[in-house]
This record gives sequence, structure tokens and C-alpha cells, in this order.
Amino acid sequence: MTEKFDSLNPATGEVVGTHPVDDAAAVDATVARARAMVEWWTSIGFDGRKDVLDRWRRVITHRLDELVEVVHLETGKPRPDALLEATLALDHLQWAAANAKKVLGRRRMSPGLLMANQAAQLEYRPLGVVGVIGPWNYPVFTPMGSISYALAAGNPVVFKPSEHTPGVGVWLADSLGDVLHDQSIFSVVTGFGETGAALCRADIDKLAFTGSGPTGKRIMAACAEKLIPVIIEAGGKDPLLVDEDADIAAAADAAAWGAFSNAGQTCTGVERVYVHERVYDEFLGELTRIASGARGAADGNYGPMTMPKQLDVVRRHIDDALARGGRAVVGGPDAVGERFVQPTVLVDVPEDSTAVTEETFGPTVTVRKVRDMDEAVELANATTYGLGGTVFGRKRAEELAWRLRSGMTAINAVIAFAGVPSLPFGGIGESGFGRIHGADGLREFTYAKSVTRQRMKPALALTTLARDAKTDERLGKLVKFIYGR
Repeated sequence: MTEKFDSLNPATGEVVGTHPVDDAAAVDATVARARAMVEWWTSIGFDGRKDVLDRWRRVITHRLDELVEVVHLETGKPRPDALLEATLALDHLQWAAANAKKVLGRRRMSPGLLMANQAAQLEYRPLGVVGVIGPWNYPVFTPMGSISYALAAGNPVVFKPSEHTPGVGVWLADSLGDVLHDQSIFSVVTGFGETGAALCRADIDKLAFTGSGPTGKRIMAACAEKLIPVIIEAGGKDPLLVDEDADIAAAADAAAWGAFSNAGQTCTGVERVYVHERVYDEFLGELTRIASGARGAADGNYGPMTMPKQLDVVRRHIDDALARGGRAVVGGPDAVGERFVQPTVLVDVPEDSTAVTEETFGPTVTVRKVRDMDEAVELANATTYGLGGTVFGRKRAEELAWRLRSGMTAINAVIAFAGVPSLPFGGIGESGFGRIHGADGLREFTYAKSVTRQRMKPALALTTLARDAKTDERLGKLVKFIYGR
């Protein structure tokens, strides 16, 4: 008898749905069905895949209210936030389907001067079956950043959603079933860590993972047993910089949304703010005003903490910040409830506090005064993470953005890069490696295939055992002529 588990509404504790705990045999069977679809999904070409994915996008759009409700129930986030997440995912699905042919299709390449007698071509071919292990904080947008691009590149996908949001994954797969009734190009397995481990060890060709750093390391270790390549997106500790010429009201509004929306459970959310001393008081006053009016509740600005154990992390970070001399101008230890955490703004927090060095993943933010933006960049970059970041300012904003050690930076907006389908998404350091979204995201799920064809005999026959000294002499002269100028 198959073991089952319940997904719960984190705001109420009520059961949302019941799902099987897929064991290794069930995972292997699902991957085998996906493997059987590789040839067909590849054979229909870019245009055929685009047609399928476009029809899937229309199905999701027409049934969007259903998807929003499932996300709302399984995460507790407000329906408008679930709608925004799903809308962004649809935009990425459309882009991936529309651009796969241009990015991955066969093209001519320059052979260079020495190999001018050769015609060179390149194309990017699908890997086979792609496994995706998704998170619970954005259960549609984040995994679809891998699923959409992997499918558009020609790979069937097996998706293991978080045990906190299995219903979202099942809904997505079922919705594609409205387009393809029997073809298993996108399948779902549900369960806990053991199910994810089984997917890592199954007959897949690549795995994309989003989650915590420690889990990401275990994922890599499991995949390494069969040399399965991985994409790891493992969170961040993203900074927001506010220069003296910034629009302070806009910067404070962005900081509040980046820190508190989705209960702070955003890998690219704002966790640290560095503000020029000339506008520090004004910024802090505006942020305090906004935070004081925000509320985490079932009918509030944002929903509950999805994982109960994360409450302990948030509480520990707040306590450590205060114990080290920091102050809570909004919230504090009492802000951490049984399911919800109220907005917390911390100031005067030492840079070696866990509230600054570790990912909090809750609706808290530290704010620090800096003498100038050079100090802000130095502090912002003093982290093992390197996912995203934000700069508010005018004159130096772009310069500062390029100086931040991160995979992505937004100027005068927050997390804007995640919504641009043509831009790659991913980090460096402990934030992981590899990219989803954009052309880079499409190529992540392919391998490069190069083909040359000799169009005419070479002027110098170099790849023959019959090569003579005269040929070598001519080659030496040619090399000096071409490269020695």
C-alpha cells in the first residue's frame, strides 16, 4: 500500500490535499515514461514544441483562478500575490517557447582564417530527461523557470515539488494533460527528501534545484554518483543600496516590499539595506512608517511562514541582533508568532551578527548608515552569497550596480531582473551556479553540437603524415603574418 501525506494550509493548519509518497521504484517508473517520450518530443522540432507550449499557456491562463487558489491554500500567501507569481511564470513560458529556435537552432559559424576551407555549424541539442526539484516559497514561478526552458529546449521533465506545495505541481502537470493526454513530457513525483534523492539517482540527464544551501550540497553529492550535471539556486542575503540622490520614498517602498512581501520568504528579497548618511534619517523614517502599517495575517499584506521551523531561524536572528547592540525600530522578538511574523526593522546591527551574515528568510531587514557608497559596496559584497541586489540613486546608480558581486542587480526597482524573461537568473558563491531564464537558461538544458564540412582542399595540408618541411615553413610564415602584427 502506497504511503500518503497531507499538504497543509500554513495559515490555518487545515488539510489542502493528500498525495502519494513516491519511492525510488515509482520515481524510476516515472522517469522511464519520460525517457520514452524523448524521441517524440525532439522529433517535432522547435515549431511543434512551441505549438504545444503555447496551447499549454492558454490552458493555464483560462484556468488561472484555479491555480491561484491552489497556491493560496498551500502557501497561505494572499491571492493577489499568487496571481502575480503565476502571471510572471506565464510570461517566461511564452518567451521560452518563442525564442528557443532562435537561441538553440542550427547556425553557421566562422571557421577563421586558418580553417577557411571548412564550413562550420553549431546547434544546441536537448540533453534527454531533466529533473526539477522546486521550492515552496514561489511554487509556480520558480520551478517554471526551469520547466518552461527545459521543455522548450526539447527535454521531457520530471518535477518533484516541495512537500509543502505538492498540489501546485500536480495541478501544473494536469493542466498540460489538457493539451497532451497521453504523452508524458511533464510528470510529477511527490514526497519528501527521499523522493528527491531518488530523482537525483534516477535515469535523468540534468537536475535543476532551488532550495537551501545544505540541501543543495546533498543534491550535488547524490547527482555526482552518476555524473549528472546540476543547476543550484541556493538563496541569498541580498543588499539594497540607497545613495544620497535617490528617490527616498520609492527606495523605502521598494525596501519594504522586498523585505516583507511573501513574509520575507524570497531568495532575492531585501535582507540588508545600506543608506548614505545624508539621507539615512529620512529613509529610516519612511521605512518605519511603511513597516508600522504592514501586517502579516490571513487578511494582511502578506501571509504566514510556510515552514514552522523557519520561525526559530527568524527569532534567533532577531535575538542575536539585539544581543549584539542592535535595536528594533519596528517589531522585534514579540513579532514572531505561532504562524505569522510581523515586520521587523533592525538598526545598529553589527556586520558579524547572524541577522547580517545568514539568510533569514523572514519579514525582517537590517538598515545601516554608511559614509558613502564605496563603503556600501564594500559591506554589500562582504558575504559568501551572491544572488541579487538593488541600487537606488541617480548619478552613480549604474556604476554601483555593476560593482556589486551578484548574478543580478536592479536599479531603482526591486527584483525587476526576475521578471525579465530574456535575462539569466542565478548567482555565485553560496547562492549557487548555473542559470535559468533567457538564452542562458535555454542553453543550460542542452549540449552544444558542432559539425564541420570541408568545402575545398586546404592550401596547406597540415593533418597528414605526408606533411613536409616546406609545408611547415609556409605555416610558420603564415602564422607570423596573421598573428604577429
